[in-house]
Amino acid sequence: MEKNTQTLEQVIIKFAGDSGDGMQLTGTQFTNTAALFGNDLSTFPDFPAEIRAPIGTLAGVSGYQLHFGSVNIYTPGDACDVLVTMNAAGLKANLGNLKKGGTIIANTDGFDPKICALQILPKPIIRWKMVRLMHSK
Repeated sequence: MEKNTQTLEQVIIKFAGDSGDGMQLTGTQFTNTAALFGNDLSTFPDFPAEIRAPIGTLAGVSGYQLHFGSVNIYTPGDACDVLVTMNAAGLKANLGNLKKGGTIIANTDGFDPKICALQILPKPIIRWKMVRLMHSK
């Protein structure tokens, strides 16, 4: 399998999911890693509109946007290059902010099986399944 790599001066990544999915923590950890590599950065935590909103509702979507790069970064950015989403609500709430030709990384376990069966998810989309790691003694 051939690897396609690109070198970019700057990238905007948005992490999105239900409140409680760990989007703030994931964004913070990704930010710390980007900073350790010497990147300039700006962040924007996006808290849900409702506290304790029902799971899977748009009002309960939490997010974290990170703009980082090897050039001076002054804002968290507008449209994102990469959208990492934990469920369909996160995708629906943020799809309009994805740049044309942007990449979606989605946990399709968090999607209604009917939506996946209809294949109405935008392309390109990188799907992954959440796996539970078991510790054996």
